[in-house]
Amino acid sequence: MGTRSGDRRDAVTVEIAFAVVTGAFAAALVFGVAAAAVWGLELPGAALRIGGGAAGLAFVARVVQVLWRFSPEVPAEAVPQPSQPGRTSPDS
Repeated sequence: MGTRSGDRRDAVTVEIAFAVVTGAFAAALVFGVAAAAVWGLELPGAALRIGGGAAGLAFVARVVQVLWRFSPEVPAEAVPQPSQPGRTSPDS
């Protein structure tokens, strides 16, 4: 495993934090819907436990989705740059 630059470590840290925060938001949303259904529709308490399980699954699914898309191993140098300033095509 090679060394990582400070920028790369920062990018990984930010991506993990984003995944956890949005996962927590998704879990809270799912649990809130389940709690509202239990309270509003007067469902039994087992529905709240099912909602808690669904909230946990929503958290894990969101974290996996965010981190699966993130690829920290693609170096910035691999992206072609324009050969002349002011040009937008690398082939020009």
